[in-house]
Amino acid sequence: MKTVQHILAKKGDGVFTISPGATMYDALKRMADADVGALLVLADEKVAGILSERDYARKVILKGKLSKETLVSEIMTEDVVKVSPSTLVEECMGIMTAKHIRHLPVEENGKLVGLVSIGDVVSAVIDEEEFVIEQLTSYIKGSRV
Repeated sequence: MKTVQHILAKKGDGVFTISPGATMYDALKRMADADVGALLVLADEKVAGILSERDYARKVILKGKLSKETLVSEIMTEDVVKVSPSTLVEECMGIMTAKHIRHLPVEENGKLVGLVSIGDVVSAVIDEEEFVIEQLTSYIKGSRV
């Protein structure tokens, strides 16, 4: 069974971050430049929260706030669910489904080592299923020869 470490090895451990004191304008620019939908919010090298495009839409635009005046700390999600590199991919899928979240920071010994998205998790599950299908197909073909 695959773990989060397998995902990080495939995609790399690059994580896009922002500080809680940055403006939403700066956060949106960072997301656009990196072509990502979420940023981890770091304070003193620790995960303080997560900020997504959805947070922006619901907590800034719909409330009539201004991007250049609203701080990341005002709208970020503070209660961040984290996993370790040894967490099973299937467990990540369960966490994401149960909590309705799309990103999981990965920490090891209290240090941020990566971030996995729902897309990363689904891709890993599909890869594993395809591998099992290939193995079963080879076994069936081999036993009929």
